[in-house]
Amino acid sequence: MTKTLSRKELGALKAQKGMKGPAVFLAQFMQDEGPFSTLKTAAEWMADAGYVGLQIPSNDPRCMDLQKAAESQTYADEIVGICEEAGCVVTELSTHLQGQLVAVHPAYDDLFDAFAPESLRGIPDERQKWAVQQLKYAAKASERMGLTASVTFSGALLWPTVYPWPQRPAGLVEEGFAELGRRWRPILDCYEDHGVDLCYEIHPGEDLHDGATFEMFLDAVDDHKRANILYDPSHFILQQLDYLHYIDLYHERIKMFHVKDAEFIPSGRVGVYGGYQDWRNRAGRFRSLGDGQIDFKQIFSKLTQYGFDGWAVLEWECCFKHPEDGAREGAPFIAAHMIREAEHAFDDFAGGATDAQTLRKILGLS
Repeated sequence: MTKTLSRKELGALKAQKGMKGPAVFLAQFMQDEGPFSTLKTAAEWMADAGYVGLQIPSNDPRCMDLQKAAESQTYADEIVGICEEAGCVVTELSTHLQGQLVAVHPAYDDLFDAFAPESLRGIPDERQKWAVQQLKYAAKASERMGLTASVTFSGALLWPTVYPWPQRPAGLVEEGFAELGRRWRPILDCYEDHGVDLCYEIHPGEDLHDGATFEMFLDAVDDHKRANILYDPSHFILQQLDYLHYIDLYHERIKMFHVKDAEFIPSGRVGVYGGYQDWRNRAGRFRSLGDGQIDFKQIFSKLTQYGFDGWAVLEWECCFKHPEDGAREGAPFIAAHMIREAEHAFDDFAGGATDAQTLRKILGLS
């Protein structure tokens, strides 16, 4: 059994600068049977497994009532208290499914209807209004819970044309991103009002699925300061994108981090597109931490190099391993990769005191 942290220790952890963890995203674990049938029992199980942070899916009633958390400080405090009593802090709220519904191409209406309340299914305009309100509730709830970031999906208007045949007509991409910007700009302004960063998980199936599309989105929302990134390297290896260089390019916007492993093993039968196969038979597959191909040593090093000040959050998705085994292995894996930043340079011992005159003398300028 892992020793759980006291509320005092949790408070010190939240105030700590730099990367924090291990934390875990609860979405893939919640179910109608214990131990993941309530937030309390899930938090206790995860704390026992070694996690000190919980990322909460705001759409799951087994975890929380999002509207109530937005409207009631008492209720928001209760959610925080349940987690802290178990030995974990709330790291962020997720609105992945609600964010998906902010922008849906009609080709996907039936598929995405399941993300909305039953009363709104088959009514795309009302479903979209509901999704926008959900995002705004999450901004206020995050503020009430003392959180500084939240994760979502961008939705997609252009995804059916991602690999176009026939070719895309001129101006289609520009109009698609302009509309995406029009839909998200008021939401981002709401997050600014509540002091919360909105982090888009860069993900296939979303219009924001790589670096170029994120840049186009930033242009569409006038480089809004609250438009940021949840970095998840697993989605990049499946696209065959350089996930380490991505950090170099976009580190200033990376405010959240999903620690998720994956592998890409192409064959003569399947490649990036997967051949409509199930997860086990695709070239690109998500794996439990340590079972895939991702170089987490370099990722943790780069994020530390650039001063990432957020949580390292396990998102477990594996087509082979049992989720409880993946979770128990994940906490020590993340902890082993966390880097405690040095407080001084390693070669300071060889230096000496200097002043302006000495510096000029060294340069031969005295």
